[in-house]
Amino acid sequence: MALQEAKNQVDRALTRDDLRGLDHENAFGGVTSFLRRCYSKDLGAADLAITGIPFDQAVTNRPGARFGPRAIREASALQTFDPPYGWGGFSPLEELAIVDYGDMAFDYAQTAGVPALIQAHITGILASATAPVTLGGDHSITLPILRAFARCFGPMALIQVDAHTDTWPECAPGARIDHGTFLYTAVKEGLIDPAQSAHVGIRTVVADNLGITILDARAVHEQGPAAIAARVRQIVGAAPVYLSFDIDGLDPAFAPGTGTPVWGGLTSGQAAIFLRDLAGIDLKGGDVVEVSPPYDPSGITAVAAAHVAMELMCLWGWLRRS
Repeated sequence: MALQEAKNQVDRALTRDDLRGLDHENAFGGVTSFLRRCYSKDLGAADLAITGIPFDQAVTNRPGARFGPRAIREASALQTFDPPYGWGGFSPLEELAIVDYGDMAFDYAQTAGVPALIQAHITGILASATAPVTLGGDHSITLPILRAFARCFGPMALIQVDAHTDTWPECAPGARIDHGTFLYTAVKEGLIDPAQSAHVGIRTVVADNLGITILDARAVHEQGPAAIAARVRQIVGAAPVYLSFDIDGLDPAFAPGTGTPVWGGLTSGQAAIFLRDLAGIDLKGGDVVEVSPPYDPSGITAVAAAHVAMELMCLWGWLRRS
């Protein structure tokens, strides 16, 4: 019987007919699609599309986030057997039609053209009435993603979990491809509404955060992640939300595999509570970025990122479920 069952497991990342359903294939084998979802460029029946942007040429310190999407996909295989804990029985893999849309292709030697390619890539997904969850890549990829979302939904409320605000100024907004200035440009271009946006987990100094509320790591530690989530929900209100999770929002003890680690960050447990307590926001899409596997041979950073991506899927599906 066991042998027959094994023969029936034929790598559903390639052969799945139904885009819904849990998977019980070996987590250590098979194609490394996200959550063992089917690789597909057909979004006609898809609610959510997972896509990777393996670009890391805008970092200020350690590179390696180009390997992030692959590592996150591999780590995600452990989450395919059961519904995610803490969501009251909500099972996104069973209730939502999800595909792995693969990685965006680009010429690594034509860096200047990458932002436009990213915007077109995400625009194409949104045009299919499918919500994208993006695996980075460094944080510069979020600027062209926000351009695509703002064109579709208008100015977004942004929730950013990060050690850094990424609002450092530049003389000519949009002229640089830089993971530390992307949000400065996003504000100047009117892609987000600062009054309805929040930074969570910050522990670096910025002179002017352009009106975006900062709820730093100390606030999370002292007030608790549930209280911070309640405050963030109050800030974003009923606005369309984009959530960007830089993995360095976690303390290096929980996410050593990142380019610009800063001590004093969130624990994995705090991040889980914070994300789950955002349930009910009008999330339109999100990303998890800055996973740099070369600096984490244990793989715990990619595991954390895979869980973050799952929580983004839950947040998107929870509102539509209720």
